[in-house]
Amino acid sequence: MAVALPLDGLVAYEFGSNVAGPFAGSILAELGATLIKIERPEGDDARAWGPPFAEDGTATIFHALNRNKKSVTVDLKDPGRVEALRRRIAAEADIVVQNMRPGAMKRLGLDADTLCALNPKLVYCNLNAFGADGPLKDRPGYDALMQAFGGIMSVTGEEGQAPVRCGISVIDMGTGMWCAIGILAALFRRGVNGKGGLVDAALFETAVQWMTFYSADYQTTGNLPKRHGSGVRGIAPYEAFQCEDGYLIVAASNDRLFLKLADALGRPDWKEDPRFSTNPQRDANRVELKRQLSNLLIQKPRAHWQNILDMAGVPNAPTQSIDEVLDHPQTIAAGMVQQIAGAPFGLVGMPLSFDRERPGLRSKAPDLGADTDEILPPGENKESA
Repeated sequence: MAVALPLDGLVAYEFGSNVAGPFAGSILAELGATLIKIERPEGDDARAWGPPFAEDGTATIFHALNRNKKSVTVDLKDPGRVEALRRRIAAEADIVVQNMRPGAMKRLGLDADTLCALNPKLVYCNLNAFGADGPLKDRPGYDALMQAFGGIMSVTGEEGQAPVRCGISVIDMGTGMWCAIGILAALFRRGVNGKGGLVDAALFETAVQWMTFYSADYQTTGNLPKRHGSGVRGIAPYEAFQCEDGYLIVAASNDRLFLKLADALGRPDWKEDPRFSTNPQRDANRVELKRQLSNLLIQKPRAHWQNILDMAGVPNAPTQSIDEVLDHPQTIAAGMVQQIAGAPFGLVGMPLSFDRERPGLRSKAPDLGADTDEILPPGENKESA
């Protein structure tokens, strides 16, 4: 028997496009909510964000972010259709999440003040670029802009090289997660006092929050943080080292592990070297430590060193490409890649389980407007009197 999903029975409306809003919506949908995705007649921009495209001509990114949803197309320039949508939300919605351009929902009369007045139990979530207040509150934004503006690109990549964007949409998806967390908290509060409310999240605020320990560092020392490539400030060795056939992350993140590393690699002299005696000393001498480790590890394949380090209890991991990740026995055993009839490929499941069961896929990403007639039939096209 399938596990009972925690949001089963709740209805959520998503006014989302691209990544951030749809990712928030996908979390709600995978937790069991009936997720109604409102799209322009031409559809979410992400439908065309390719190549690559699936066999149905829709971009793979859209399939990944919009499974378990229904699609309703609404011409938001048509007052009658907007009014019909407003009435529907007022009548049945538990949740609204939106990442439209600043001011758009207010102009449409689909903003939090309007809808929460009509439906006091509604939990309404705004996902903005810069937030509800401040001089930039009306500016739009995208993931790469926020990785730059929020400081993340200043600490990503190699020192002295051009800024590097994190390879995934970490700000978009991170903000989507904050939206889901805020919505769940508001739903819990609603269960106590019976009232909905407003949740606000922003791409910029997520970026600043992700920089939390760099902020603490700067405020303590006055020094701007440096880039450390695959490594991290304050811990050494804790980065990727080139082996004969690829890269291996070695994470000797404390003094005990470093002593184990020295013994495992046949370098007892490291234990007596004052440059490497404590973590602060290793951090101060990280260039020399990396040189010595690199000269050693390049001599053998990754598997050779993995076996030695595993036996010694030193954390390590190869830098895998996506094909290696998908084919790895751990990925397969975890059931992370899920299949459903009609989907063009396997989709990565939610990294949560309930009663030891991971929520499954209920439907593939919807065709554009597939559920319009069911949810917002043509007969509801008239403006209210």
